[in-house]
Amino acid sequence: MLLIFIFITILVKVDTSFWTTEFFALTLICVAILSGASNILMASVFGVTGRFPMKHSQSLISGQAMGGTVSALAAILDLSIASNVTDSALAYFLTADIFLLLCIGVYLILPRMEYASYYLNLIEARPDSSDDEGSEEKVDTSSSKTNSPPILPILKRVKVLAACLFYTFFISIIIFPTIAASIESVDKSSGSVWTNKFFTPITCFLVYNFADWSGRQITTWIQSPGPNSKILPTLVFLRTLFIPLFMFCNYQPRKHIYLVIFQSDVYPIIFITLMGLSNGYLGTLSMVYGPKVVPKELSEGTAIVMSFFLGLGLAIGAAFSSLVHLI
Repeated sequence: MLLIFIFITILVKVDTSFWTTEFFALTLICVAILSGASNILMASVFGVTGRFPMKHSQSLISGQAMGGTVSALAAILDLSIASNVTDSALAYFLTADIFLLLCIGVYLILPRMEYASYYLNLIEARPDSSDDEGSEEKVDTSSSKTNSPPILPILKRVKVLAACLFYTFFISIIIFPTIAASIESVDKSSGSVWTNKFFTPITCFLVYNFADWSGRQITTWIQSPGPNSKILPTLVFLRTLFIPLFMFCNYQPRKHIYLVIFQSDVYPIIFITLMGLSNGYLGTLSMVYGPKVVPKELSEGTAIVMSFFLGLGLAIGAAFSSLVHLI
């Protein structure tokens, strides 16, 4: 990922006007590689974090949302002061390069830390307790030692949590950013800087990311409902109501539904705040509960399975957002 980002950073200052088709193809290839590498990295990091206490998984997930908030703030700052698009792009990619380099350095230091080493080696250091466990646990432990987590036993234990995680991000990605970013201020005709320049960056990207971050952070102090509660999947399913709520804001352009019920800029701000908070809170609970409802030997594999369902929700939600966009 770092090499690809460095390559893209170099291309920022390269004149591509004479080979636009090749540049476009090259960009798509880079994006595909980065997407694949990012998914593998995310699953791997979640897997490693699954070995640690739950608070560390919460910190990891909160950090992801914090990155979105920082990016939104950077975009608003760029809109305010930047005068050159090329320099802005260069600054963005250089920042990404620096952060990736720092992450690699910190990750290499991690196994050398006594605290981290204890949890990373905890499973291997445990005495063989197969005589005290059921036959199902014997299979689970054996599979985890061969680095091939038993998918079916894991899914049997976390199927509800995995479904909650999938559906939480499925609904969120349908709305954000495709629908949310297409909501315009009802006073756009006034021509003010707020309604024409800063409305979407602030009310959509900054508000959502900050609310998402806040929702994830709240799970540090409050973990309710519990992993076996029926309230959790109920709350996740109720988030479906966000789709019609956003569609009846001043969503433009409109294909078939021309009725705008919420004719005030306050409504989309309230809706996107609630959606961000619920995404962060419910998504984090589903994610961190997964590795904790299985035997310790399966915690890393479960974290990877949960990250797969998170990515699956994002992928399918992104596909469905194109269909909702046609309504």
